[in-house]
Amino acid sequence: MEQNEQKRNGYLECEKRWVYILLIMSAGYLGAFTYNLRGGVFCNAQTGNLLLMAIALGKTNWMQAIYYLIPLCAYIAGAVISEWLPEKVNRLHMLRWDTILISVEIAAIFLLGLLPESAPFQIAQVTINFICSMQYNTFRQAQHVPMATTFCTNHVRQIGIHLVKWRSDRTDTASRNRIFIHVSMLAAFVAGGIASTAIGKVLYGKSVWGACVLLGIILIALIHADLTTEKNQMDRKPAGH
Repeated sequence: MEQNEQKRNGYLECEKRWVYILLIMSAGYLGAFTYNLRGGVFCNAQTGNLLLMAIALGKTNWMQAIYYLIPLCAYIAGAVISEWLPEKVNRLHMLRWDTILISVEIAAIFLLGLLPESAPFQIAQVTINFICSMQYNTFRQAQHVPMATTFCTNHVRQIGIHLVKWRSDRTDTASRNRIFIHVSMLAAFVAGGIASTAIGKVLYGKSVWGACVLLGIILIALIHADLTTEKNQMDRKPAGH
């Protein structure tokens, strides 16, 4: 039913694949930024933090273990807000939640770039945890293909699954296309990390603004869609919600 409706109306701008490519590129950029310049951690997902908390508990380093509750709570808060707010925001019929979220991400990242190099790494880590959680929970499907825009594990898994399907049936163009889609997402993530590492060597903390450029391109397109082509579709939910 939902797929038939989207075939008739087309995909929302926030569901288009090019948007997801830039989103995961910005995630790769931010991941490399926090690892290279803000404490040697990855803030795009929480598996690492849970594992580090377990290691700290195993070593009876209680204060360090308690610290990892902070990014975990920030991630949970991001999920709660991004689950609770969209319907209320869309009901105003001004801008979609997806658009508001990208503008919030840009504002948060811009402020991070203003912090002095002496600022505690935890400020950047928790902020990026928070916005990555909201992004992951908001952008779920690109043209009916389930996607993660902040980490890569599922993309690697999907490549393996569809390689087997395509090998079994070389006429299976759907599986071949899925392989291409997920490889593109991985390539974009890596490209973001490479760019962040290279720019970070020159601009240090201000290099985080590179993610604003990527997100800014998305924001312009989403605002344009909200105010023109999708003005009367504010109540329509993106696939996967």
